[in-house]
Amino acid sequence: MLTGIGLVLIFGYIGGKLVSRLKLPPLIGMLIVGIVIGPYVLDFLDSDLLLVSQDIRTFALIIILMRAGLGIKKDQIRQVGSIALRISSIPCILEGLTITGLAYYLLDFSFAEAGMLGFIIAAVSPAVVVPSMLDLKEKKYGEDKQIPTLLLAGTSIDDVFAITLFTFFLGLGTSGQESSLLFELAFIPFSIIAGVLGGAVIAVAAIYLFKSFNKKYVEKLLILIAVSILFVEWGEHVGIASLLGVMTLGFLIFEKIPKHTEQFTQSLAGLWIFLQILLFALVGAEVNIEVALDAGLMGLLIIALGLIGRSLGVWIATMNTELNTKERIFCMIAYTPKATVQAAMGGIPLAMGAEQGALILALAVLSIVVTAPLGAAAIYASAPRLLNQG
Repeated sequence: MLTGIGLVLIFGYIGGKLVSRLKLPPLIGMLIVGIVIGPYVLDFLDSDLLLVSQDIRTFALIIILMRAGLGIKKDQIRQVGSIALRISSIPCILEGLTITGLAYYLLDFSFAEAGMLGFIIAAVSPAVVVPSMLDLKEKKYGEDKQIPTLLLAGTSIDDVFAITLFTFFLGLGTSGQESSLLFELAFIPFSIIAGVLGGAVIAVAAIYLFKSFNKKYVEKLLILIAVSILFVEWGEHVGIASLLGVMTLGFLIFEKIPKHTEQFTQSLAGLWIFLQILLFALVGAEVNIEVALDAGLMGLLIIALGLIGRSLGVWIATMNTELNTKERIFCMIAYTPKATVQAAMGGIPLAMGAEQGALILALAVLSIVVTAPLGAAAIYASAPRLLNQG
C-alpha cells in the first residue's frame, strides 16, 4: 500500500504541475493521473489502498472543510445565510427531478431507479468546489458579496438534500418498503441542525479545553482533527450533516479564539498540499472509463439537461438578491462539478440488486469524467471575468 501512496503522490504532483503550466487548476492533472494509474487503466495501485480510498478521501474533506470554516467571519454568514439555504436546495432538487423524469421516460427506468439516478448525479462535489472557493477567497474574488462563502456553505448542505432523497428512492426500489417522502424531506432540516449543533458543541468544548491548558498549537489542532474524524464517522451512521458541523467548528474557533486561527490555518494549509493529491487522484482512480462510455450519447444528453435544470435552480435561488447577472452566472458554473458523491454512491444500486444498477453506475461515472475537469477549469477561467476582485 505504501508503494501505491508513493506513486499517487509523485505522479499526482507531476500531473498537477504540468496542468498548471496550461493555466488550468492542478486538480485536473491529479484526477487524470488517478484515472491512468488506477485499476481500470494501468492498474498500478495496490488493492489495499483502494479499499481505504473512501476513508482517505473523507479525511481530506474534513481537513479542507475545517480550513474553510476557519476563514469565515460572522458578518459573512449573516450576509449569505438565507441565500445559502435556497442555493443548497432548489438547484439540487430541480436537477434531481429533471434527471428522474428523463430516466423514467427516455431510459424506461422504474420510478424508484430513476430517482436513484437523479439524486446520485444531482449532488455537487465538495471535493472540487470547496478547494476552488478557498483559492478564490485567498485571491479576493467575489469577496465584496461573499460569493465564495455562499458557495462553500451551499455545497455542504446541497449534498444533504441529494443523499437524503437518494436514500428514499433506494429504499423504495431495492427493499420494497414504502417509506414516506414527506418524512425524508422533514428529516433534512433535522440533519442540518444536528450537524451544526454537533460542530458547535465540539467547538465550545475545545475552546474551554484550550483555555485551560497551555499546549502547543499543533497538539491542539491534533485534538480538533481527531474529534472531527470521530464526529464525521458517527454522523454518517446516524445521517446528520456532520461535514457541515466540521465547517461550523472551524467558524466558531475563529470567532472565539482568533489568536489560534492563524497557526491552525498554516498547519492545515501545509497538510492540504499532501492531502489534495491523494483526494483528487483517488477520486480519479474510482473512474472506470469503459463503464462511462457505456452510457453513450444518451447519457451525455441526460447529464447536460440535468445541469440545465440545476442552473435554472441557481438562477431562481439568487433572484431578488444583490448578486448581478455575471455573479449569478458564476454561481451556475461553480455548481456544475460532480465527483465525490458519485464516486462513493454510484455503485450502491448495483450492489443492492437494482435492475438498472449497471447503467446507473455508468451514468454516475460519466458525470464525473465530464463535469469534474470541465467544471473546475470553468470555475478558474470565469472567476476573473465574472467576479470583482478585492
